[in-house]
Amino acid sequence: MKLEFNFTQSGVIPYRRKDNRIEVLLITSIRKKKWIIPKGYVEFNLSHFESAKKEAYEEAGIYGENETIELGSFAVHKDIGKCYIRVYSMEVTEILEEYPDKEKRKRKWFSIEDAVQSVEIPELKQMITALPLKLG
Repeated sequence: MKLEFNFTQSGVIPYRRKDNRIEVLLITSIRKKKWIIPKGYVEFNLSHFESAKKEAYEEAGIYGENETIELGSFAVHKDIGKCYIRVYSMEVTEILEEYPDKEKRKRKWFSIEDAVQSVEIPELKQMITALPLKLG
């Protein structure tokens, strides 16, 4: 019998405003090298957004504003069960040259349209598409 668990992660869609447009920063996953957002497990002593900001630093080498919008959530099936992921917006204020996952991942700025084409998860595509409207 295989045990399955439900667990929670949180992540951010990092963005910046450039030439009156919004750009989104995506990173590659470690194993499959697919374009994803920074995300990780919610730490017991941090809020969902604080955990997501910590992951953004570790995985993408970025810091951002504390003003945020919860953009939505989605579920993915992993080997050990169902993972629910809450996603927040985060305006990037600083990009670091050195960060923990630098050797494991790539990071790249995308236009909204190119980001939508680059990610595979339908709910994430919808959140990225809606980001400019949510930010106002």
